[in-house]
Amino acid sequence: MGPNDPDDAGAQRPGDLPGDGDRPDAPAEQAGAGDGGATQSNASASVVVQDALPDTMFVFPLRKAAPFPHLMMPLLLDQPAAREIVAKAEAHNGYLFLVLQKDPEQEEPGPDGVHEVGVITRILKTLRLPDGSMSSMTQGMRRARIVKLVRQAPHMVARVKELVEIPAQGERAGSLFRLLQKQLQKLAEMQDQGDAGFATALLNVDDPGQIADFTAGVVRKVADRQRLLDQVDVEKRLELALQLAMAEGELVALDKKILGEIRDKAEKAQKDYFLREQLKSIRRELGEEKDPRTAELHRLEEAVAKAKLPDAAQKRAREELTRLQTTPVESAEYGVVRNYLDWLVTLPWSVSTADDTDLDRAARVLADDHYGLDEVKDRILEFLAVRKLRPGHPGSILCLSGPPGVGKTSLGRSIARAMGRKFFRFSLGGMRDEAEIKGHRRTYVGAMPGRILQGLKAAGSNNPVLLLDEIDKLGSDFRGDPSSALLEVLDPEQNHAFADHYLDVPFDLSKVMFLATANVLSDIPEPLRDRMEILEIPGYLLEEKVEIARRHLLPKQLERHGLLGKHLSVAPPVLRQIVQQHTREAGVRGLDKVVQRLCRKIARAVAGGGKGPGRLSAAEATQLLGRPRFQPEERRKLRLPGVVQGLAWTPFGGDVLYVEAIASKGKGALQLTGSLGDVMSESARLALSYLRGHADRFGLDLQAMGEQDLHLHFPAGAIKKDGPSAGIAIACAFLGALLGRTAPADVAMTGELTVVGEVLPIGGVREKVLAAKNFGVKRVLLPKGNEAEARELRPELVEGIDLRFVDRFEQVFDLVYGAAAPVRRPAGGGEPVRRRGRSGGSAGDRSRR
Repeated sequence: MGPNDPDDAGAQRPGDLPGDGDRPDAPAEQAGAGDGGATQSNASASVVVQDALPDTMFVFPLRKAAPFPHLMMPLLLDQPAAREIVAKAEAHNGYLFLVLQKDPEQEEPGPDGVHEVGVITRILKTLRLPDGSMSSMTQGMRRARIVKLVRQAPHMVARVKELVEIPAQGERAGSLFRLLQKQLQKLAEMQDQGDAGFATALLNVDDPGQIADFTAGVVRKVADRQRLLDQVDVEKRLELALQLAMAEGELVALDKKILGEIRDKAEKAQKDYFLREQLKSIRRELGEEKDPRTAELHRLEEAVAKAKLPDAAQKRAREELTRLQTTPVESAEYGVVRNYLDWLVTLPWSVSTADDTDLDRAARVLADDHYGLDEVKDRILEFLAVRKLRPGHPGSILCLSGPPGVGKTSLGRSIARAMGRKFFRFSLGGMRDEAEIKGHRRTYVGAMPGRILQGLKAAGSNNPVLLLDEIDKLGSDFRGDPSSALLEVLDPEQNHAFADHYLDVPFDLSKVMFLATANVLSDIPEPLRDRMEILEIPGYLLEEKVEIARRHLLPKQLERHGLLGKHLSVAPPVLRQIVQQHTREAGVRGLDKVVQRLCRKIARAVAGGGKGPGRLSAAEATQLLGRPRFQPEERRKLRLPGVVQGLAWTPFGGDVLYVEAIASKGKGALQLTGSLGDVMSESARLALSYLRGHADRFGLDLQAMGEQDLHLHFPAGAIKKDGPSAGIAIACAFLGALLGRTAPADVAMTGELTVVGEVLPIGGVREKVLAAKNFGVKRVLLPKGNEAEARELRPELVEGIDLRFVDRFEQVFDLVYGAAAPVRRPAGGGEPVRRRGRSGGSAGDRSRR
């Protein structure tokens, strides 16, 4: 059962002092009750109380109120269980035992769910309220304790025993009584709405036990009120009541302090607001200040006049200004139109920067910022030369392609500095929404222009250098295709009237110099790649990395780490050792991290009071950087049959990888491992078919091959590998395993093998030759179809490498394993059939490591 607490209509808030109904002199019918704040009966208007009270009665649990003797308590009977208890109590003997629940949320508490000490009350009258509920008025009689549960269902009936109070005697009890009276009067005075009758009632209460019970009306916590009820020793009850009243006084004082601070702040803010509004009104009357709406319109009109908009944009601006004048400020459309006009007038329609056509200065800037990259620098100087002869020439769109860390992004910044233009870069990696390029339409909440126009606004001119970084990593899904949106941007025949969805007026992008960067050209859609001029940056040689570290990386990191030249300097031989032992990459990003690590260790030593090593020696470099990660000649010392060095292309540059084959007793099966793709698996089966068809040419025994299984493996099995360019390397590995012959340690090869023995061209020649040079390979076998491309490589790139070009696998066999028997001619005589043409270039070469 879960009867309600005393009537909420008369309940007092926690912390409030008792009202008129709580005063001892208040009539019983005016009494109110709350959470333990029941009213005390009038001392003068006595109520007849029987000396002998029944000891068995119904138990009425209270959720949030503690009852007290001599108090009038109305009970709100809004639940059937509560009404049944009161009705049965009236029919039984007219008494109820009011007791506080331990858990106020419990619906039907049992004997263990209520406190032992409560109050015996007499039911005076039951009333029906206007809202249909019922209320019963009860009067507290005496403290009592539950001694036995007579019945639990359907409603608790208990046998109770009256508690005999221990009277308060002596001077200490009298002192506690007076102190409690003063504290309660002090609490009454601290109330904002003080009641003079409350203080009078306090003075007229002369019973120590009653004034202690009276204190429960000002105590906030129900548990503290129950402690007062449990205490039968009046002197101890007075002491507890004084403690609770003093604590309540401190809380009331704190409440008043906080309330006063908040009221002062609110009054000051309100006063300042009214003064500002009055000041604005006075200024408007004097003509010194315009209405905010009028001032905003005037600002936009002046901005439109100063922006020097083209005709189409000027017309649209006037139309939107007219709409803004007739749109209420409170309307959402007002903010949309104002934002549109702000964008329209802040774009650099007619703001341009003058190009610096001094070719010598541009060459110096490019040389200062980057070492090497001569082809790219020459192309930039050619572009500047054309712009010098014909300023209005739009030029072409350059795409810098190469592995990570070769300086593509920083080269774009250097190009802008060499031309004297503003620079803006934004990354296209992961972009999947075409609205990022062409903007959102104004019908969407929070719409804004695309990244192109945002970049122009940030640059502040209509002819900046705009770098589209990572263009090969554009996404494409159901949300849109940004690469298709870029077709209009990067087409010189269309971008003079670029239409952004948000702006909805054409903007001239023909003066913008667009640059793009990419790692993998094959990931760029063909129509987009066709609009750009590709400049490939293959990577850096060892000598170039040493110079880059000496000229750029080391000075930059010294400055960033607060070091001076006297703290650390590195000679070229030591830099060469660092590059060879701690980096293996096409770019210099990993080398930059190694230099950072070196500078951090020196900075720690200098910060600790040391002087730093000064000129770094090779031994000190090894001590600071730890054991070498790579060896300069990281080739296998023990040459085994079936192991061949191949050349691979990856998005991070070229690489040298081993092709391993082994023959074992079996039934002629072929096993492939090393995370090989479909194309590479087909190359392995094709190579084996070619060798079986030309077994006599290479000294193979077909019967013995039928009794042997071949296992082909590419190390680094966790990395996927694919592509046709490992065909001749796979065939050489098979021959070495079947013949028991070893391949030379200084030979690496690449080329696609056909089933008739032709060697077809492949892609990534520059990257593969660079990887072979850095790896220490002396001879490189390339397809004959790649000879023209290889001859165009820089002399320093192929210095020390013997390039051999082949178009038949028999030539490969002779170069790797030595001369063999003459080539068998087809039946009927004639030359072997040869296929011509490329196999797809770099797009077809996907050997990855």
